[in-house]
Amino acid sequence: MISGKKENWHRKLKDVSKESDSQLQISNQTLKICVLGTRGFPQIQGGVESHCENLYPHLVKKGCKVIVFTRKPYVNTPFDTYQGVKLIPLFSTKNKLLEAFLHTFVGIFAARMFSPDILHIHAIGPSLFIPVARLLGLKVIMTNHGPDYQRKKWGKLAKSVLKLGEILGSKWANGIICISESIGNRIKEKYKKDVSVIPNGVTIPEILYTEVALKKYTLQKGKYLLAVGRFVPEKGFHDLIEAFNQFSSLNSQPSTENWKLVIVGRADHEDKYSVDLKEKASKNKKIVLTGFLKGVPLHELYSNAGLFVLPSYYEGLPIVLLEAMSYGLSCIASDIPANKNVELCGNRFFKAGDINALCTKIKEFIDNPLTEEGKSKQVGMIAEKYNWERISEKTMKVYRKIFN
Repeated sequence: MISGKKENWHRKLKDVSKESDSQLQISNQTLKICVLGTRGFPQIQGGVESHCENLYPHLVKKGCKVIVFTRKPYVNTPFDTYQGVKLIPLFSTKNKLLEAFLHTFVGIFAARMFSPDILHIHAIGPSLFIPVARLLGLKVIMTNHGPDYQRKKWGKLAKSVLKLGEILGSKWANGIICISESIGNRIKEKYKKDVSVIPNGVTIPEILYTEVALKKYTLQKGKYLLAVGRFVPEKGFHDLIEAFNQFSSLNSQPSTENWKLVIVGRADHEDKYSVDLKEKASKNKKIVLTGFLKGVPLHELYSNAGLFVLPSYYEGLPIVLLEAMSYGLSCIASDIPANKNVELCGNRFFKAGDINALCTKIKEFIDNPLTEEGKSKQVGMIAEKYNWERISEKTMKVYRKIFN
Protein backbone atom coordinates (compact mmCIF):
# COMPACT_ATOMS: atom_id res chain seq x y z
CA MET A 1 0.00 0.00 0.00
CA ILE A 2 2.80 2.41 0.96
CA SER A 3 4.83 1.59 -2.17
CA GLY A 4 1.72 2.22 -4.24
CA LYS A 5 1.37 5.68 -2.73
CA LYS A 6 5.03 6.40 -3.48
CA GLU A 7 4.61 5.37 -7.11
CA ASN A 8 1.50 7.49 -7.36
CA TRP A 9 3.33 10.52 -5.90
CA HIS A 10 6.29 9.95 -8.25
CA ARG A 11 3.99 9.73 -11.29
CA LYS A 12 2.07 12.82 -10.20
CA LEU A 13 5.28 14.78 -9.84
CA LYS A 14 6.37 13.74 -13.35
CA ASP A 15 3.01 14.84 -14.76
CA VAL A 16 3.33 18.24 -13.10
CA SER A 17 6.86 18.60 -14.50
CA LYS A 18 5.64 17.86 -18.05
CA GLU A 19 2.64 20.15 -17.64
CA SER A 20 4.87 22.90 -16.29
CA ASP A 21 7.20 22.62 -19.30
CA SER A 22 4.33 22.66 -21.78
CA GLN A 23 2.83 25.80 -20.24
CA LEU A 24 5.89 27.90 -20.94
CA GLN A 25 8.26 27.59 -23.89
CA ILE A 26 11.82 27.91 -22.64
CA SER A 27 13.65 30.71 -24.43
CA ASN A 28 17.31 31.62 -24.04
CA GLN A 29 16.28 34.25 -21.47
CA THR A 30 14.08 32.01 -19.36
CA LEU A 31 15.44 30.38 -16.23
CA LYS A 32 13.75 27.49 -14.45
CA ILE A 33 14.11 27.94 -10.69
CA CYS A 34 13.24 25.40 -8.00
CA VAL A 35 12.93 26.65 -4.43
CA LEU A 36 13.35 24.95 -1.04
CA GLY A 37 13.56 26.18 2.55
CA THR A 38 10.12 27.76 2.96
CA ARG A 39 6.99 26.21 4.49
CA GLY A 40 5.00 27.78 1.68
CA PHE A 41 2.77 30.75 0.91
CA PRO A 42 0.51 32.69 0.87
CA GLN A 43 -1.02 33.19 4.32
CA ILE A 44 1.72 31.30 6.18
CA GLN A 45 3.51 32.83 9.14
CA GLY A 46 7.26 33.42 8.95
CA GLY A 47 10.00 35.73 7.67
CA VAL A 48 11.31 33.35 5.00
CA GLU A 49 7.72 32.67 3.93
CA SER A 50 7.01 36.39 3.54
CA HIS A 51 10.30 36.88 1.68
CA CYS A 52 9.49 34.10 -0.83
CA GLU A 53 5.86 35.17 -1.24
CA ASN A 54 6.99 38.60 -2.41
CA LEU A 55 10.18 37.75 -4.32
CA TYR A 56 9.13 34.95 -6.66
CA PRO A 57 6.10 36.60 -8.33
CA HIS A 58 8.48 39.42 -9.31
CA LEU A 59 10.90 36.89 -10.79
CA VAL A 60 8.06 35.28 -12.75
CA LYS A 61 7.35 38.70 -14.28
CA LYS A 62 11.00 38.86 -15.31
CA GLY A 63 10.62 35.64 -17.29
CA CYS A 64 11.59 32.98 -14.74
CA LYS A 65 9.63 29.78 -14.34
CA VAL A 66 9.51 29.25 -10.58
CA ILE A 67 8.60 26.01 -8.78
CA VAL A 68 8.37 26.21 -4.99
CA PHE A 69 8.25 22.99 -2.96
CA THR A 70 6.02 23.60 0.07
CA ARG A 71 5.50 21.53 3.23
CA LYS A 72 2.28 19.52 3.27
CA PRO A 73 1.36 20.07 6.95
CA TYR A 74 1.18 23.82 6.33
CA VAL A 75 -0.74 23.90 3.04
CA ASN A 76 -4.18 22.55 2.19
CA THR A 77 -4.08 22.71 -1.60
CA PRO A 78 -2.57 20.00 -3.84
CA PHE A 79 -0.69 21.34 -6.91
CA ASP A 80 -1.51 24.99 -7.38
CA THR A 81 -0.12 28.34 -8.49
CA TYR A 82 0.25 31.72 -6.81
CA GLN A 83 0.79 34.76 -9.05
CA GLY A 84 2.45 32.57 -11.64
CA VAL A 85 4.57 30.60 -9.15
CA LYS A 86 4.03 26.82 -9.22
CA LEU A 87 3.49 25.47 -5.68
CA ILE A 88 4.08 21.75 -5.10
CA PRO A 89 3.48 20.34 -1.59
CA LEU A 90 5.89 17.60 -0.50
CA PHE A 91 6.05 15.33 2.52
CA SER A 92 7.21 16.90 5.78
CA THR A 93 6.59 16.15 9.43
CA LYS A 94 5.36 19.06 11.54
CA ASN A 95 8.21 18.68 14.01
CA LYS A 96 10.39 21.72 14.69
CA LEU A 97 13.55 19.60 14.89
CA LEU A 98 13.02 17.52 11.75
CA GLU A 99 10.63 19.22 9.33
CA ALA A 100 13.11 21.43 7.47
CA PHE A 101 15.69 18.67 7.09
CA LEU A 102 13.29 15.94 5.93
CA HIS A 103 11.49 18.27 3.54
CA THR A 104 14.74 19.54 2.02
CA PHE A 105 16.14 16.03 1.56
CA VAL A 106 12.99 14.89 -0.25
CA GLY A 107 12.80 18.20 -2.11
CA ILE A 108 16.27 17.96 -3.61
CA PHE A 109 15.39 14.70 -5.37
CA ALA A 110 12.04 16.17 -6.45
CA ALA A 111 13.85 19.22 -7.84
CA ARG A 112 16.25 17.00 -9.77
CA MET A 113 13.26 15.58 -11.68
CA PHE A 114 12.52 19.07 -13.02
CA SER A 115 16.11 19.67 -14.20
CA PRO A 116 16.12 23.29 -13.00
CA ASP A 117 18.71 25.81 -14.13
CA ILE A 118 19.07 26.82 -10.48
CA LEU A 119 17.97 25.38 -7.13
CA HIS A 120 17.48 28.22 -4.64
CA ILE A 121 17.66 27.12 -0.98
CA HIS A 122 16.68 29.45 1.85
CA ALA A 123 18.14 29.41 5.39
CA ILE A 124 21.11 27.55 6.87
CA GLY A 125 19.17 24.52 8.12
CA PRO A 126 18.04 23.34 4.67
CA SER A 127 21.52 24.27 3.34
CA LEU A 128 22.86 21.18 5.12
CA PHE A 129 21.93 19.23 1.96
CA ILE A 130 23.53 21.53 -0.60
CA PRO A 131 26.43 19.05 -1.09
CA VAL A 132 23.84 16.39 -2.03
CA ALA A 133 22.27 18.74 -4.57
CA ARG A 134 25.67 19.56 -6.07
CA LEU A 135 26.54 15.86 -6.34
CA LEU A 136 23.28 15.40 -8.26
CA GLY A 137 24.52 17.99 -10.74
CA LEU A 138 22.38 20.95 -9.61
CA LYS A 139 23.54 24.55 -9.49
CA VAL A 140 22.60 25.93 -6.07
CA ILE A 141 22.05 29.43 -4.70
CA MET A 142 21.91 29.69 -0.91
CA THR A 143 20.20 32.61 0.83
CA ASN A 144 21.51 33.05 4.37
CA HIS A 145 18.72 34.61 6.45
CA GLY A 146 20.91 34.69 9.56
CA PRO A 147 22.63 32.43 12.11
CA ASP A 148 19.58 30.42 13.21
CA TYR A 149 21.71 28.56 15.78
CA GLN A 150 21.51 31.71 17.93
CA ARG A 151 17.78 31.16 18.45
CA LYS A 152 16.94 30.30 22.04
CA LYS A 153 14.52 27.52 21.08
CA TRP A 154 17.31 25.22 19.88
CA GLY A 155 19.23 22.75 22.06
CA LYS A 156 22.91 21.88 21.67
CA LEU A 157 22.40 19.16 19.05
CA ALA A 158 20.12 21.31 16.88
CA LYS A 159 22.54 24.25 17.11
CA SER A 160 25.42 22.01 16.03
CA VAL A 161 23.45 20.76 13.01
CA LEU A 162 22.50 24.33 12.04
CA LYS A 163 26.13 25.42 12.27
CA LEU A 164 27.06 22.49 10.04
CA GLY A 165 24.36 23.61 7.59
CA GLU A 166 25.96 27.06 7.43
CA ILE A 167 29.43 25.54 6.90
CA LEU A 168 28.40 23.08 4.18
CA GLY A 169 26.10 25.55 2.44
CA SER A 170 28.72 28.29 2.43
CA LYS A 171 31.42 25.97 1.07
CA TRP A 172 29.36 24.08 -1.53
CA ALA A 173 26.85 26.62 -2.89
CA ASN A 174 27.53 28.06 -6.34
CA GLY A 175 26.37 31.45 -5.08
CA ILE A 176 25.51 32.99 -1.70
CA ILE A 177 22.97 35.72 -0.96
CA CYS A 178 22.89 37.33 2.51
CA ILE A 179 19.99 39.50 3.61
CA SER A 180 22.08 42.07 5.52
CA GLU A 181 25.56 43.61 5.49
CA SER A 182 26.37 42.20 8.93
CA ILE A 183 25.54 38.63 7.82
CA GLY A 184 27.40 39.12 4.54
CA ASN A 185 30.55 40.46 6.19
CA ARG A 186 30.63 37.56 8.63
CA ILE A 187 30.25 34.94 5.88
CA LYS A 188 32.92 36.60 3.69
CA GLU A 189 35.37 36.76 6.58
CA LYS A 190 34.67 33.26 7.92
CA TYR A 191 34.44 31.26 4.68
CA LYS A 192 36.40 33.48 2.25
CA LYS A 193 33.52 33.38 -0.24
CA ASP A 194 32.02 36.15 -2.35
CA VAL A 195 28.48 37.04 -1.31
CA SER A 196 25.72 39.25 -2.68
CA VAL A 197 23.91 41.32 -0.06
CA ILE A 198 20.23 41.55 -1.01
CA PRO A 199 17.87 42.63 1.80
CA ASN A 200 14.29 41.70 2.52
CA GLY A 201 11.78 44.00 0.88
CA VAL A 202 8.53 45.76 1.63
CA THR A 203 5.58 46.87 -0.45
CA ILE A 204 4.47 50.34 0.62
CA PRO A 205 0.86 49.89 1.77
CA GLU A 206 -2.20 52.06 1.54
CA ILE A 207 -3.28 53.23 4.99
CA LEU A 208 -6.65 51.72 5.95
CA TYR A 209 -9.09 53.97 7.75
CA THR A 210 -11.64 51.24 8.45
CA GLU A 211 -11.86 50.06 12.06
CA VAL A 212 -13.40 46.58 11.89
CA ALA A 213 -10.43 44.93 13.59
CA LEU A 214 -10.23 47.73 16.17
CA LYS A 215 -13.87 47.17 17.15
CA LYS A 216 -13.36 43.41 17.27
CA TYR A 217 -10.50 43.76 19.78
CA THR A 218 -11.93 46.84 21.56
CA LEU A 219 -9.08 49.15 20.58
CA GLN A 220 -8.88 52.92 20.14
CA LYS A 221 -7.11 54.37 17.12
CA GLY A 222 -3.58 55.43 18.03
CA LYS A 223 -3.94 54.07 21.56
CA TYR A 224 -2.21 50.72 21.41
CA LEU A 225 1.26 49.23 21.13
CA LEU A 226 1.67 46.68 18.34
CA ALA A 227 4.04 43.71 18.12
CA VAL A 228 4.03 40.99 15.44
CA GLY A 229 5.79 37.63 15.33
CA ARG A 230 5.97 33.98 16.36
CA PHE A 231 5.63 32.96 19.98
CA VAL A 232 9.23 31.88 20.45
CA PRO A 233 11.69 33.06 23.16
CA GLU A 234 13.97 35.03 20.82
CA LYS A 235 11.13 37.41 19.87
CA GLY A 236 11.17 38.76 23.45
CA PHE A 237 7.40 39.04 23.86
CA HIS A 238 7.75 37.92 27.51
CA ASP A 239 9.88 41.05 28.08
CA LEU A 240 7.32 43.21 26.30
CA ILE A 241 4.48 41.90 28.48
CA GLU A 242 6.47 42.60 31.66
CA ALA A 243 7.45 46.07 30.44
CA PHE A 244 3.85 46.87 29.51
CA ASN A 245 2.63 45.66 32.91
CA GLN A 246 5.18 47.98 34.50
CA PHE A 247 4.14 50.84 32.22
CA SER A 248 0.46 50.30 33.04
CA SER A 249 1.04 50.29 36.79
CA LEU A 250 3.22 53.43 36.73
CA ASN A 251 1.14 55.53 34.35
CA SER A 252 -2.40 56.47 35.27
CA GLN A 253 -2.58 59.81 33.45
CA PRO A 254 -5.48 60.26 31.00
CA SER A 255 -2.99 60.36 28.10
CA THR A 256 -1.66 56.86 28.80
CA GLU A 257 -4.15 54.94 30.94
CA ASN A 258 -6.27 53.75 27.99
CA TRP A 259 -3.36 52.28 26.05
CA LYS A 260 -3.36 48.58 25.24
CA LEU A 261 -0.78 46.10 24.00
CA VAL A 262 -1.64 44.02 20.91
CA ILE A 263 0.52 41.03 19.96
CA VAL A 264 -0.23 39.46 16.57
CA GLY A 265 1.06 35.91 16.07
CA ARG A 266 1.09 32.43 17.49
CA ALA A 267 3.37 29.45 18.02
CA ASP A 268 4.10 27.18 15.07
CA HIS A 269 4.62 24.39 17.60
CA GLU A 270 2.77 24.81 20.91
CA ASP A 271 5.21 24.43 23.81
CA LYS A 272 5.78 25.51 27.40
CA TYR A 273 6.99 28.95 26.35
CA SER A 274 3.93 29.76 24.23
CA VAL A 275 1.55 28.42 26.88
CA ASP A 276 3.27 30.48 29.59
CA LEU A 277 3.21 33.57 27.36
CA LYS A 278 -0.55 33.31 26.86
CA GLU A 279 -1.04 32.80 30.59
CA LYS A 280 1.00 35.94 31.38
CA ALA A 281 -1.00 37.94 28.85
CA SER A 282 -4.32 36.75 30.25
CA LYS A 283 -3.55 38.39 33.63
CA ASN A 284 -3.77 41.90 32.15
CA LYS A 285 -7.03 42.87 30.43
CA LYS A 286 -5.18 45.53 28.46
CA ILE A 287 -3.15 42.89 26.60
CA VAL A 288 -4.72 41.46 23.44
CA LEU A 289 -3.44 38.34 21.67
CA THR A 290 -5.06 38.15 18.24
CA GLY A 291 -3.47 34.96 16.92
CA PHE A 292 -2.00 34.88 13.41
CA LEU A 293 -3.46 37.55 11.10
CA LYS A 294 -2.97 38.45 7.43
CA GLY A 295 -4.71 40.71 4.97
CA VAL A 296 -7.14 43.47 5.96
CA PRO A 297 -7.23 42.82 9.75
CA LEU A 298 -3.43 43.04 9.99
CA HIS A 299 -3.35 46.11 7.72
CA GLU A 300 -5.90 47.81 9.96
CA LEU A 301 -3.84 47.13 13.08
CA TYR A 302 -0.67 48.48 11.44
CA SER A 303 -2.52 51.51 10.07
CA ASN A 304 -3.93 52.58 13.42
CA ALA A 305 -1.26 51.66 15.99
CA GLY A 306 0.31 54.32 18.20
CA LEU A 307 3.70 52.63 18.59
CA PHE A 308 5.35 49.51 17.14
CA VAL A 309 7.69 47.50 19.38
CA LEU A 310 10.24 44.84 18.38
CA PRO A 311 11.89 43.46 21.56
CA SER A 312 13.73 40.53 19.89
CA TYR A 313 17.02 38.91 20.89
CA TYR A 314 17.63 37.59 17.38
CA GLU A 315 16.70 38.60 13.82
CA GLY A 316 18.14 38.10 10.34
CA LEU A 317 16.68 41.28 8.87
CA PRO A 318 13.39 42.15 10.62
CA ILE A 319 10.63 42.21 8.00
CA VAL A 320 8.01 43.17 10.60
CA LEU A 321 10.02 46.27 11.53
CA LEU A 322 10.34 47.25 7.87
CA GLU A 323 6.60 46.71 7.43
CA ALA A 324 5.79 48.87 10.46
CA MET A 325 8.06 51.64 9.17
CA SER A 326 6.40 51.44 5.73
CA TYR A 327 3.13 52.47 7.42
CA GLY A 328 4.84 55.54 8.90
CA LEU A 329 4.57 54.07 12.39
CA SER A 330 6.65 55.31 15.29
CA CYS A 331 8.89 52.34 16.16
CA ILE A 332 11.24 51.21 18.93
CA ALA A 333 13.44 48.10 18.81
CA SER A 334 16.04 46.15 20.75
CA ASP A 335 19.65 47.07 20.06
CA ILE A 336 20.71 43.83 18.36
CA PRO A 337 22.84 44.22 15.17
CA ALA A 338 20.07 43.13 12.77
CA ASN A 339 17.69 45.79 14.09
CA LYS A 340 20.41 48.44 13.99
CA ASN A 341 20.90 47.71 10.28
CA VAL A 342 17.52 49.38 9.79
CA GLU A 343 17.68 53.17 9.77
CA LEU A 344 15.90 54.07 12.97
CA CYS A 345 17.39 57.08 14.73
CA GLY A 346 19.69 56.04 17.59
CA ASN A 347 17.52 56.91 20.57
CA ARG A 348 14.83 54.46 19.48
CA PHE A 349 16.86 51.41 20.55
CA PHE A 350 16.88 49.75 23.98
CA LYS A 351 19.06 46.96 25.39
CA ALA A 352 17.58 43.54 24.59
CA GLY A 353 16.19 41.94 27.76
CA ASP A 354 16.24 45.17 29.80
CA ILE A 355 12.65 45.52 31.05
CA ASN A 356 13.17 48.93 32.65
CA ALA A 357 14.79 50.35 29.51
CA LEU A 358 11.93 49.02 27.36
CA CYS A 359 9.33 50.51 29.71
CA THR A 360 11.13 53.86 29.57
CA LYS A 361 11.20 53.83 25.76
CA ILE A 362 7.49 53.00 25.59
CA LYS A 363 6.68 56.02 27.76
CA GLU A 364 9.12 58.28 25.89
CA PHE A 365 7.69 57.61 22.45
CA ILE A 366 4.07 57.58 23.51
CA ASP A 367 4.70 61.09 24.81
CA ASN A 368 6.65 62.08 21.66
CA PRO A 369 4.83 60.75 18.59
CA LEU A 370 6.43 60.76 15.15
CA THR A 371 5.80 64.00 13.22
CA GLU A 372 4.22 64.01 9.76
CA GLU A 373 7.58 65.07 8.33
CA GLY A 374 9.26 62.18 10.17
CA LYS A 375 6.66 59.72 8.85
CA SER A 376 7.13 60.92 5.26
CA LYS A 377 10.93 60.67 5.49
CA GLN A 378 10.72 57.18 7.00
CA VAL A 379 8.33 55.84 4.34
CA GLY A 380 10.47 57.37 1.58
CA MET A 381 13.60 55.64 2.89
CA ILE A 382 11.84 52.27 3.04
CA ALA A 383 10.44 52.70 -0.48
CA GLU A 384 13.90 53.50 -1.84
CA LYS A 385 16.04 50.95 0.00
CA TYR A 386 13.69 47.94 0.38
CA ASN A 387 11.91 47.95 -2.98
CA TRP A 388 10.96 44.44 -4.22
CA GLU A 389 11.50 45.41 -7.85
CA ARG A 390 15.13 46.34 -7.15
CA ILE A 391 15.58 43.28 -4.94
CA SER A 392 14.26 40.93 -7.64
CA GLU A 393 16.57 42.51 -10.25
CA LYS A 394 19.58 41.99 -7.96
CA THR A 395 18.51 38.38 -7.48
CA MET A 396 18.27 37.93 -11.27
CA LYS A 397 21.86 39.19 -11.61
CA VAL A 398 23.02 36.47 -9.18
CA TYR A 399 21.06 33.85 -11.15
CA ARG A 400 22.52 34.97 -14.49
CA LYS A 401 26.06 34.99 -13.09
CA ILE A 402 25.74 31.42 -11.81
CA PHE A 403 23.86 30.12 -14.87
CA ASN A 404 26.23 31.56 -17.50
